[in-house]
Amino acid sequence: MDKLQEVDLKKDQSLTKKDFRTTIIELENGLKNIDHKDVIIGDSQMCPLKHSFSDGIYVREITIPAGMLIIGKIHKHDHPNFLLKGEVVVVTEGGGREELKAPCSMISKPGTKRALYAKTELVWTTVHLNPTNTQDLEELEEEIIAPTYEAYEKFIENTNNKQLKQQ
Repeated sequence: MDKLQEVDLKKDQSLTKKDFRTTIIELENGLKNIDHKDVIIGDSQMCPLKHSFSDGIYVREITIPAGMLIIGKIHKHDHPNFLLKGEVVVVTEGGGREELKAPCSMISKPGTKRALYAKTELVWTTVHLNPTNTQDLEELEEEIIAPTYEAYEKFIENTNNKQLKQQ
């Protein structure tokens, strides 16, 4: 939790986008290098996922136990989020450090990557567009997630170039 307290954009406006991104990646890499049963990389039975599909929509619900520190992935598109249960400390590039209490909803902006600390058990739901109606989770992740900030910036550049060509 100490790292989350260090990254407080609301109090320290001098932290640039690059500094935030470097800090959250360093935190994530530091966690990956810890050899401990409580450090989990990727999906885990400890944080059960529920996947639901509707026409053009993919809904992902995760249950996170109290005390977990989670580093999320970089989302390519804006999408709604719903904290259905619990209390959490969240740090994002655009929002700084926030304490959220369920029930609440928010819109994630493109490029969002979160660090969060579950003060209590959480139920967090995200809703994503699914234009091909695929139920292949790997295909969905490729569509909605950028593996790195560099890949995200390239995605944005390609998207902007496509939009310019259509005009």
